Amino acid sequence: MTTDIAALVGSRICHDLISPIGAIGNGVELLALTDGHAGAEMSLISESVQNANARIRFFRIAFGASGADQLVGRTETLSILSDMASGGRMTYHWMITDDQPRRDVRCAFLLLLSLESAMPLGGEVRIEMNGNAWALTAAGRRIMIDDDLWASLQSPDSGYVHTAAQVQFALLPSCLAEAGRVLHPHLSEEQLIMRF
Repeated sequence: MTTDIAALVGSRICHDLISPIGAIGNGVELLALTDGHAGAEMSLISESVQNANARIRFFRIAFGASGADQLVGRTETLSILSDMASGGRMTYHWMITDDQPRRDVRCAFLLLLSLESAMPLGGEVRIEMNGNAWALTAAGRRIMIDDDLWASLQSPDSGYVHTAAQVQFALLPSCLAEAGRVLHPHLSEEQLIMRF
């Protein structure tokens, strides 16, 4: 078994940031209670802290280390996706009713980031399962498909050079392999469907 240094770094960064961001959120709540009203500035700070907290919890799963036996609770997943969607351009419909293996949720979260990159004006993603098969269906007002980038998911040795904003595409093939999954993408201008 090899050590995934990048995943460990991701886990460490998320672990170290979640506490101070939580403390900032608590401080904002205390200020609102002390002051007696929450003005526009306090609301903006509060929303920003909530979004940052959700993103870190999301990144902890997407980019962090995952053990073979770890599960992610449905309640935790719904909370993360709801907080991320709050005030954002994406809406997530998590239709899965049970807790799921962290490795599978990690693949789904990396795919969510990939789908988000193809919908610059935002959109909706429905995440569901049929038996053991996952399906993510995305639709938005405008879908932009970079054929070479998406092809890199099927051919990780193609030599495609990913940017920092595309790191999810670079990580997905190995994460899918680690989870024992094979990706079956369907790309069109109307919707994107990712099955694994």
